[in-house]
Amino acid sequence: MKQPDDHDEESDAVRIAVTGSIATDHLMTFPGRFTDQLLPDQLHRVSLSFLVDELEIRRGGIAANICFGMGSLGKESILVGSVGDDFADYRSWLERHTVDTASVHVSEIHHTARFLCTTDQDQNQIATFYAGAMSEARSIELRPVADRVGGLDLVVVSPNDPEAMLRHTDECRERGIPFAADPSQQLARMDGADVRRLIDGASYLFSNEYEKALAEEKTGWSGEEILSRVGVRVTTLGAKGVVIDREGEEGVHVPCVQVDSVVDPTGVGDAFRAGFLSATAWELPLERAAQVGNAIAAHALEAAGPQEYTLGRRAFLDRFAAAYGADAAADIEPHIVCPTP
Repeated sequence: MKQPDDHDEESDAVRIAVTGSIATDHLMTFPGRFTDQLLPDQLHRVSLSFLVDELEIRRGGIAANICFGMGSLGKESILVGSVGDDFADYRSWLERHTVDTASVHVSEIHHTARFLCTTDQDQNQIATFYAGAMSEARSIELRPVADRVGGLDLVVVSPNDPEAMLRHTDECRERGIPFAADPSQQLARMDGADVRRLIDGASYLFSNEYEKALAEEKTGWSGEEILSRVGVRVTTLGAKGVVIDREGEEGVHVPCVQVDSVVDPTGVGDAFRAGFLSATAWELPLERAAQVGNAIAAHALEAAGPQEYTLGRRAFLDRFAAAYGADAAADIEPHIVCPTP
């Protein structure tokens, strides 16, 4: 299976297509705790309304968030998804952040997807997602994308219309294109057969701790069996960092970057993936890739919205060195081309 160090082209020429949701996020803040409003003996008849203090309307969607994060490091990416005709301003924003949007499908009848999320004071979240134009992503074929850009080195299959996710992984296997499986919240919707179909043969499998356990339960595969079917398994652990697993090797734990103030957890996992994918395109070791991912995730966690952080090159490298050492920072420094010095 193709891994980052197998690539023989210039690292900057590595073409990564990121498929998945493109959405507008409506982010609200509840000053109390959700758990204080839930009555154990009334959970079968929940009817709650939360009076929120803040509302932020932000650009989002997992694929768009990942592409934005890659662009913030100076790494180009190709966004593949479906939107409504209300996408013009969002498109311009992404293109200013080094994102190729030419393969984004525009629906004639649906609005761009909406993500509505309320976060309480303990950073617990209750969210609703309206698919809208995302439902048309199942009609997108990857071959025209590959033909347009001169081939694809990796396709990221992130949360999207479930039929689109399955179509993309099937096409990657048929055409021999390496792919990264990132089922995330769609695991809850998919049955075991679809989850197996989605992740089998992936070069990378991304999940958090809960999703890792859910994937094993739904597929009926043990952790060892999943490792025999994917190249690299990346499990994010929140404040505990990240674990990288490969078949027959001891897992590598990478601690997180210290965060001064937690503002909003929305999109933090997407920011991690952006850093990880960029670093693998630069042909850096997996540990370095996770470190870069953790560093961007820290910036995202300190911003109100998944695309509201700004990476300054010198500040990013200094923070990276403080977390992982001067040698680690020296390894990534030639590749960091942030828009801000």
